[in-house]
Amino acid sequence: MPRRTKIVATLGPATDEKQVLDDMIQAGMDVVRVNFSHGDPEEHIKRAECVRNRARAHGHQVGVFADLQGPKIRIERFQDDKVNLVKDSHFTLDTALDPTAGTSERVGLAYKELPNDVNRGDTLLLDDGRLVLWVEEVVGTEIKCRVVVGGQLSNNKGINRMGGGLSATAITDKDRHDIQVAAKMSADYVAVSFPRSADDINLARELLREAGGHGGIVAKIERAEAIDALEDIIEATDVVMIARGDLGVEIGDAELPAVQKRIIQVARSMDRVVITATQMMQSMIESPIPTRAEVFDVANAVIDGTDAVMLSAETATGKYPAKVIEAMDRICAGAERQRATVAAERRTQVRFSRVDEAIAKATMYTANHLGVKAIAALTESGATPLWMSRISSGIPIFALTRHVETRRKVTLYRGVYPVSFDVTTTDHPQVNKEAIDELMRRGAVRDGDLVIITKGDLAGVLGGTNAMKIIRVGEHEIVEQ
Repeated sequence: MPRRTKIVATLGPATDEKQVLDDMIQAGMDVVRVNFSHGDPEEHIKRAECVRNRARAHGHQVGVFADLQGPKIRIERFQDDKVNLVKDSHFTLDTALDPTAGTSERVGLAYKELPNDVNRGDTLLLDDGRLVLWVEEVVGTEIKCRVVVGGQLSNNKGINRMGGGLSATAITDKDRHDIQVAAKMSADYVAVSFPRSADDINLARELLREAGGHGGIVAKIERAEAIDALEDIIEATDVVMIARGDLGVEIGDAELPAVQKRIIQVARSMDRVVITATQMMQSMIESPIPTRAEVFDVANAVIDGTDAVMLSAETATGKYPAKVIEAMDRICAGAERQRATVAAERRTQVRFSRVDEAIAKATMYTANHLGVKAIAALTESGATPLWMSRISSGIPIFALTRHVETRRKVTLYRGVYPVSFDVTTTDHPQVNKEAIDELMRRGAVRDGDLVIITKGDLAGVLGGTNAMKIIRVGEHEIVEQ
């Protein structure tokens, strides 16, 4: 049984060699993340193109996911690159300070609106919460603070306000330009950083379409405000990412596990894809093996139903890009063998608004109760296999499509595998035979197995799936009269 949970790996300096990319693809990488917070447009386009070329050489399909930087809510730089802040000392954040003139007493701010967003008594967290400042006073461009939790602070570290509430807009001028780059590289997904509402998601989609891009939108849940607007944001987006770094800082570490479980549950119930991200295998930046805590973290996300798990610095700058993917592959596969991850869920209160959705859900109910070995979904847009993948099952779903964009899109769907397949005849029994022959060639089924095929009466029509056919392998050789 192939692994169902998808692995997203971030590209970076550690992945630029072709051999490293080859090893990552062979290890099981499904989607690559291009981080627009670093590098230039030409570099991003080159990396995406290289990944697709290497994947094609190996006969694999790898999706590309462009991650927008979002607002730079971070400090500037220090004269000596880093300082040590002592507990109970005073430290000032100053938007007017030269960006490279930071000292142990004050530092500049990339986010110029911060003095307008905070007041005396607020708590500011730097470097993913490792350092804590208490705001004593705001005077003009200066935020005067007392150090509550000290430690080493280096250049360009992020800032969060405990409880959220910063006014920074999700889509910056840089993001608008980067969306055009994402469209140029034909990104399969574009991620919006720090969205506060569905409006941010809708704007990103509008800008991407205007730029000629056809990719889906990923909403990164990393603000406290996003939790308050969770269902509206999920309704507006295609994919939800649980960005646990900033989110954990804003809502508190103790709240994060329950919130992660809730986001996964809500996203699946609303037929959206969900990615779990941030520090999943952090120790493997330096170590060739994960910690037991990381094993449990990844496995729990899989058991909860996440579509994908994401690697960041572990592959972008780490020492063992392929080994970390191999480790994550083993952990995901092990977690998927647990009964809780394959038990069928029932949605008795759901009403369908589309025929293709009804076919998809009926297929999964039937497959889970009939002993079906595989599902072949002939699809144009990928919508039918997406709906299928929202119902828990251990049964592989093969998305058979002639569109390369659709094959790339489904690389993120849990339990869905892209297959290049072109319908060249209107003879339905012949189409069924060719579909099952393709599954047999891949070793997914053998004689005697039951297979469900879904397709539309009219080939090439978006949303046209209106038929479900149950076939026993071996009998498919008989051409119907």
